[in-house]
Amino acid sequence: MPDTVYKIIELVGTSTESWEKAAANAIAKAAKTLRDLRIAEISQLDMHIKDGKIEAYRAKVKVSFKFE
Repeated sequence: MPDTVYKIIELVGTSTESWEKAAANAIAKAAKTLRDLRIAEISQLDMHIKDGKIEAYRAKVKVSFKFE
């Protein structure tokens, strides 16, 4: 098996519903333009608040993919 190199990028996904959907949105968008996605790691979760209410959930995601 040949040696393999992976690149890691950081994305921020958002959702009005949940952190899980925010992370899933980031991965879904990345999958449209990147091949061989391998691992996703949640590095930070936060929320955008407006007028005392949660307006959006945000998930910062580190994603690795095979570097060709």
